[in-house]
Amino acid sequence: MGAAAAGAGKPNLIIVLTDDQGYADVAANGGADVRTPNIDRLAAEGMLFANMRANCTVCSPSRAALLTGRYPDRVGVPGVIRTRPQDSWGYFDPTVPTLAGRLKEAGYHTALIGKWHLGLEAPNLPNQRGFDFFHGFLGDMMDSYTTHLREGRNYMRRNAEVIEPEGHATDLFTAWACDYLQERARERRPFFLYLAYNAPHFPVEPPAEWLERVRARAPQMPERRAKNVAFVEHLDAGVGRVLAALDKAGLAGDTLVAFLSDNGGSLPHGQCNDPWRDGKQSHYDGGLRVPFLVRWPSVVAAGARCEYAGQSFDLFPTFLEAAGLAPGEGLDAVSLMPALQGRAMPDGPRDLYFVRREGGPAYGGKSYEALIRGDWKLLQNSPYAPLELYHLKTDPQETNNRVAAESQVAAELAAALRGHIRRGGAVAWQAGADRGAP
Repeated sequence: MGAAAAGAGKPNLIIVLTDDQGYADVAANGGADVRTPNIDRLAAEGMLFANMRANCTVCSPSRAALLTGRYPDRVGVPGVIRTRPQDSWGYFDPTVPTLAGRLKEAGYHTALIGKWHLGLEAPNLPNQRGFDFFHGFLGDMMDSYTTHLREGRNYMRRNAEVIEPEGHATDLFTAWACDYLQERARERRPFFLYLAYNAPHFPVEPPAEWLERVRARAPQMPERRAKNVAFVEHLDAGVGRVLAALDKAGLAGDTLVAFLSDNGGSLPHGQCNDPWRDGKQSHYDGGLRVPFLVRWPSVVAAGARCEYAGQSFDLFPTFLEAAGLAPGEGLDAVSLMPALQGRAMPDGPRDLYFVRREGGPAYGGKSYEALIRGDWKLLQNSPYAPLELYHLKTDPQETNNRVAAESQVAAELAAALRGHIRRGGAVAWQAGADRGAP
């Protein structure tokens, strides 16, 4: 039994979040050309959720929802928070409690290692949003995994200290996570580790030896796909090192580990979301369905599978419940604890809402939305596009638009969608009159 958990009688908690990893870029999800033995291990030793969707088709909104248990526009992040204010479409509401903050108040040591992407300045730096320890990258993406810069600027930090580490970012984040676990093993205090990799977000830069391995075993694989497969397999090796560190520290038995991606994979960068339609940025399921695995040895039966259709932020109340805490008020998320314990999830009606705001000519700074109610899904993929309606049970690939044939269903879902939009509109997503200025 791990010392951290034994001292407090509460499980340690880990979220491993990857960036743009496709649904089928995990072998356990049916990926035929990618080898992910360490991620697959979480499925073999825990529960695979087959029907979970991200809260957004892009990074910042999904992360804001995951850390608050609320839809992203209700915490001020309907779009991507970027390093240039004129391209930034969100401001993380500093008054909303985060998962790290709630767990910290309950006695957990809290750490973020890796990508933050929810603010570059006070009051929205990681140490100000509930994390005792931060070792990672503040910004949206790296221009290179070896220089770690974004548009020539350095956003790598250890707490508030600017650092200049050397090495591939995936290896750095893995090593820092392993160091953290070794430190936690010496403490009689439960911990929450949020390990957020940048990979496999573009630029797709696998180490050369990993790409050569893929080329050697699959010489006919297109180069773009081979690079992504190698990138994912390098990432998987990092996950394996973290799991090994848990084992070595004697913490694995008392630790709940959740693994997921922040949104669907990017098709132009060789990622794979099969069997779902489309990819990142799209409200078709290829942009929303994500790998989602949970291992908790003392609770979850090995090799279990759950068909519940939820969203990534359901981890928020799940983790609080695992820690013995009440979920709090104002949540949109639903605890997955019944499923983890082998019980049925509540079968009452639940709408799944999705929103994204974006700039540029294709979006104009406007938002576009989607809503799932039961087997029906209403969506648009541009604020200028008409709404589309699909029946997911009979048409899971979303090929038969039934908005005209099922006008009453479309009208009902559109009315519900307007209600969500109105609620989100009550929260500011810019801070200060100068933000977003041309």
